[in-house]
Amino acid sequence: MHQLDARMQACIDNCLRCYSVCLQTAMNHCLEAGGKHTEPAHFRLMMACAEICRTSAHFMLIGTDHHKHTCRECAEICSECAADCERVGDMQACVDACRRCAESCRDMAA
Repeated sequence: MHQLDARMQACIDNCLRCYSVCLQTAMNHCLEAGGKHTEPAHFRLMMACAEICRTSAHFMLIGTDHHKHTCRECAEICSECAADCERVGDMQACVDACRRCAESCRDMAA
């Protein structure tokens, strides 16, 4: 069985948490709040963030070295999403989850 080191397991946990927080925030908070929360560029970014987080976690779980590529992209998208969620406002849980995920993904991509 593929053994996950502590750093990778932490990154998987951060990715899955970010996936969950981004998706739930977009589908519940943003859709209900409307306005700038549902601007197409912002909403698409949140969906892209959720999906790349899920994909990065999946790649690490299956044990492929390609996780370095998805993690690099994940860190970039999560950083962008954190900044945009901060700009829109009232989404601190998403901002925090994205920043945490970006940091651990940068570490895994290195």
